Amino acid sequence: MGEIADAALSSSRDPSEITLVAITKTRTVDEIREAVDAGIDHLGENRVQEASEKISLMEKGPVWHLVGSLQSNKAKTAAGLFEWVDSVQSKKIADMLSIQAQSMDKTLQILIQVNISGEDSKSGVTPEQTKDIVLYTESLPCLTVRGLMTIGSFSVSPDVTRNEFRRMKKLFDTLRDDPQVKTCLDTLSMGMSGDFHIAVEEGATMVRVGQAIFGERS
Repeated sequence: MGEIADAALSSSRDPSEITLVAITKTRTVDEIREAVDAGIDHLGENRVQEASEKISLMEKGPVWHLVGSLQSNKAKTAAGLFEWVDSVQSKKIADMLSIQAQSMDKTLQILIQVNISGEDSKSGVTPEQTKDIVLYTESLPCLTVRGLMTIGSFSVSPDVTRNEFRRMKKLFDTLRDDPQVKTCLDTLSMGMSGDFHIAVEEGATMVRVGQAIFGERS
């Protein structure tokens, strides 16, 4: 997307540093194939069941991310379907993913979801809990912690969103530089269709965009 490149260049960043994850929630397989043919190679789904139906009909190639909250009873299915789980927010879920990944002899790429806004409606660990779950998750077999993910506040001013993303970048940088964190953190996922340009300006390396790619849901 040209808008991502524009936001990166306006912040003196290289657009190639930013990975676009196309969110395929409610989209048809034909729509997804069209996006892949246009060059999108990372796809994200919110629900395990919906992803299972689509992935079974898709050709190999795209990298699939689980971007929605994961229920413990879906951990086995999720571990088999996805290469990335971008929404780990508890030690229990990390344990279950590790067990399932080991049984499949695969390694899952993990993002820890942080509730940077503090809203009750948002999922994720608090900023204060983040280091603890990063250290715990990186100690588990067959999981590679790649970084952090957050969702900005909805229906607020751009200044509030920018401040949240700025605080996320500071948290990410602090963890990346922490000698206790052994994993090389390289991914900060923040920004969606309505605010990805702010996220890119504030340091996101991954954005999750659906409507801006596929258009309004029918």
